[in-house]
Amino acid sequence: MKALLIAVLALAYCGDLGAATLTLNARSQAIREGDKKSQYKIVNSTLKWAQKETAIVVCDMWDEHWCKGATRRVGEMAPRMNEVIQTAREQGVLIIHCPSSCMEFYKDSPMRQLAQQAPRAEAQVPLQGWCHLDLKKEAPLPIDDSDGGCDCEPQCKNRKAWSRQIATIEIKKGDAITDSAEAYNLMKQRGVKNVIVMGVHMNMCVLGRPFSIRQMVYQGQNVVLMRDLCDTMYNSRMSPFVSHFDGNRLVTQHIERYWCPTVTSADITGTPEFKFLNDR
Repeated sequence: MKALLIAVLALAYCGDLGAATLTLNARSQAIREGDKKSQYKIVNSTLKWAQKETAIVVCDMWDEHWCKGATRRVGEMAPRMNEVIQTAREQGVLIIHCPSSCMEFYKDSPMRQLAQQAPRAEAQVPLQGWCHLDLKKEAPLPIDDSDGGCDCEPQCKNRKAWSRQIATIEIKKGDAITDSAEAYNLMKQRGVKNVIVMGVHMNMCVLGRPFSIRQMVYQGQNVVLMRDLCDTMYNSRMSPFVSHFDGNRLVTQHIERYWCPTVTSADITGTPEFKFLNDR
């Protein structure tokens, strides 16, 4: 009986450990050894991240974008994103909502104050308001987004259309709201070492913001991109003249090669990964 009790307790303990860990199926790309043409191969790996040491960063999922197509795609992604966030929140993952330039809307909320109250952390590399393409570390982006990336015909007029995060994504007690280095301060305060980035747009804010991929990698954080819950500002009438969604995949490939692995929402929800309706 004593041996049986010990076995039951051991199983329960292991179950607790499993429940405290996120298992992520990560994909990255590496240059094939000895290949002079810099051909890449896909590398799959399994990440085991402690939930309490992990944060999800929701990047610029605004209520409206200046581009109608971008607004539509954000609306498509938001329900699945909310599902992922809800599941991760219940597991103890810190949720950081980052709707840039919308802090006035949230100024009196406890979630905004949570981010503001985190003590300033010493950065390994100074955190910038925007981190541009780093040609010492990465190749030029594989798409031409010099026209702003609106795929609509006629193209939409660039303007500040947003005032808050899209309401579909719930913000709850214990979450944080910021659009600055406060995100990193909060991570350090909470002992967060692992960062899952999702949102828009991969070729712009998802790479460049102070809470996003480039700058979190510079700080030595373990970073992944949730690739099925991201979009790109890319006009298919620009180089390399592929569909918007193939442009998406090219930027994902760029991130996998030069910055961090990618995962999908399936790792959190247990359901098939998200796909845009028009992605054929």
